[in-house]
Formats: sequence, C-alpha cells, structure tokens
Amino acid sequence: MSAPVIAVLATLDTKGAEAQFVREELEAAGGQALLVDMGVVGAPGARPDVTREDVAAAGGRPLAQLLRDPTRQEASPVMVAGATKLLQARLAAGTLHGVLGLGGTQGTSNCTAVMQALPYGLPKVMVSTVAAGDCSSFVGIKDVTMMFSVGDILGLNPLTRKILANAAGAAVGMARSRVTLGARHGDRPLVAISNLGVLTDGTLRADARLHAAGCETIVFHAIGAGGRAMEQMMKEGLVDAVFDYAMGELTDELFHGLRAADAQRFTVAGRLRLPQVVVPGGSEHVGLLVPANSVPERWRSHRHVFHNPIILAPRLAPDEFASVAREACRRLGAAGGPATLLFPSRGTSRYAVPGGPLHDPAGDAAFLDELRRSLPDNVELVVRDCGAEDPVFVDECVDRLLARVEARTGAAPAG
Repeated sequence: MSAPVIAVLATLDTKGAEAQFVREELEAAGGQALLVDMGVVGAPGARPDVTREDVAAAGGRPLAQLLRDPTRQEASPVMVAGATKLLQARLAAGTLHGVLGLGGTQGTSNCTAVMQALPYGLPKVMVSTVAAGDCSSFVGIKDVTMMFSVGDILGLNPLTRKILANAAGAAVGMARSRVTLGARHGDRPLVAISNLGVLTDGTLRADARLHAAGCETIVFHAIGAGGRAMEQMMKEGLVDAVFDYAMGELTDELFHGLRAADAQRFTVAGRLRLPQVVVPGGSEHVGLLVPANSVPERWRSHRHVFHNPIILAPRLAPDEFASVAREACRRLGAAGGPATLLFPSRGTSRYAVPGGPLHDPAGDAAFLDELRRSLPDNVELVVRDCGAEDPVFVDECVDRLLARVEARTGAAPAG
C-alpha cells in the first residue's frame, strides 16, 4: 500500500489545532489525512478536506438550514448521516483505509456512530475523554478501538501531543497490516459458533472437528453483543455457515437477563439462507447480575447456581422454559430458511445434566413438548438422549452442519 488514507473526524471549530496536529503525525507516519469537519457552529480552526457544508448536504440538510436554529439534537443526526455516506463512498472506491476520531461526549457519540456503520476490519480509533468509562454504547458490536485522551482535548500540550501522535501511529499501523478480513485460506468456509461458558467443552470439540473438516471458525461469546456481532457478520457476507450452539441470549431477552441480544436474534441466518444447526444450549437458565451472593425475590423459588459471586443463574420453571421454545420456533419460522434444531434431552448445558445444579427433567420435557407443537415446516427437529456437551451429540451437530454446507455448495470443505 502507498500512503493509507485515514479520515479524521472532528469538530474543527473546537478541535482544529488538534486535528491539524493529527494530520501532520499521520503524514509523518507515512499516511495521508482526510480531515472531515463534523462541526456546525463556529469557524474551522484547520483546513478541512471535507467541509461541514459537504457533510451536511450528504446528510440531507443544507448547513444554512441547520444554522437557522442550531441545536445538537437537530444537527447531530444530519452530520453523522452525511459523514457516514461520504466515507462509505470512499471505502467503496478504495480510497479510505482507516478512521480516527477526536471528541468529548458529543463528539465521541457522533464519531463512533459513523464508525459503527463501517465494516469490520477497517481500522477505527477513537481518542476520547470518556474512554475510561463504560464504552459499550460507543463500541456497539464493531471493532472500535477506544483510546483515553487523559486530559481534555482542548489545546495542545506535551501530554495531548503524545496521545494524538500515538493514535495517528496506531491508525497508520493498522491500515498497513497485511491481514485482510475478507481473505479465505483457499476454499475453507468460515463457520460462526455461538458459545457460553457452560458449553465450552462442546465448543472446543466442535471447533476441532470443523477445522479437521477444512473449515475456519469464529467463536462468539453469546452474551448479547456476541450474538449480535455474529449476525452482523452474516449480513456483511463474512460468514458461510452457523453452528448456533447457545440460546441463552433469547432466554435473557424474554426474562430480562444480562445476556439479552435483540429481536433479530435467530432470524438472520435463515433470511440469508445460510446453512445452520441450532442447539438450545444454556437456554434453561437466566443470567442475572446481582449483589454478591444474593438471590432476588423473583427467583428464590427456582433452582439456582452462582456462575460467579455476582452472576446468578436461576433455572426457568417448566412453563417459562417452554416459552423459550415457542419463541425460538417463531423466530426460526419467520426467517424461513432451512435449519436443523438438535435437542439434547439429558440437559441443555453442563448445569442441566444429571448431577448438575439445574437438572430438571420435567422442564426439559416441557421444552421438548413445545418444540414439537410449535416447530415450523422449515426446521428439522432431532432429539438425542444426550447432554449438550456429550461428544457424540457435538459430533452429530457438526456432521449435520457439514452436510448442509455440502448441499449448498455442491462440494465438501477441503479437509
């Protein structure tokens, strides 16, 4: 690569000197800066390569209109939409290789909203005054690197110069990486696997079996963001097949646990007609964040175990567990694509097998009865007298997924 182009997102009326310094550091590191002015009010303190007028117009509103009665509430969505559109166009043209943002609370929110709309693998570095706090809303499910500015981004000083120089060097270094996300090792399909800690032994076996069969894998921790990221990667065309081994995100969405994903969960693979095998792994319990070693009143009548001192895992009652089966069938049916759902009747996680703290045959039977009542025509149900991590069960899951991959492509993976 010649000089990688790094877009610098900043409000140039308040962060002009800092953005100009970043431009110089990017160029010193062998990159090329593209200063994008996200400001609305006030004169730019540095020369933009993409003006605020350009950004606002791309966002659907002339800047002059925003300036009639300027408010952040009105301006932010327009400037975010405009910057996103312009950067996506450059990315499609091959003239963008990374993004670096500068901001406080408002600037971080706007810059990372743009970053979240850009694809996985594109370098995204956010230098922020709020990076030492909860960054979940800024990162979302994308690969955004948050760098704490330590001091406020208001003027250049020895500390700010070093932080910004580090950020510029990081962005150029990322952009020069030889590794590209879309690259495949030959014809090896990429299989996404969802996992929970109560399924890890089974996941490790599935991962080894898939690699031996000629696949590559990405394992996603199914605690909300993991499942959403997995499905976003399906939408971006990066995933070829899915072993959806963990269903705890659906349980927690229904029962307000910490692993909740969103209403799209378990619908994306079907809509995209990706080969998929689904297991209700870890769906028998809710994951709850609690004060250390305490059980909320709502769950005191339920079997429970502490995953760690501050995460409680109460077992669902049979009717509650059946409602998870009903919703899983509804979503898989609405998605429309073919799927195989394998049910391990001796326990859906290591907690739920005989001898485990959440073992409940009556609850498992209620779940299976509801599966049989609600199963849509596009889903094949396979019931096995196994636990979810039993090797024979995991092997069958993998074999059935590989058969679906072969049926779709007309050829088995190159093992």
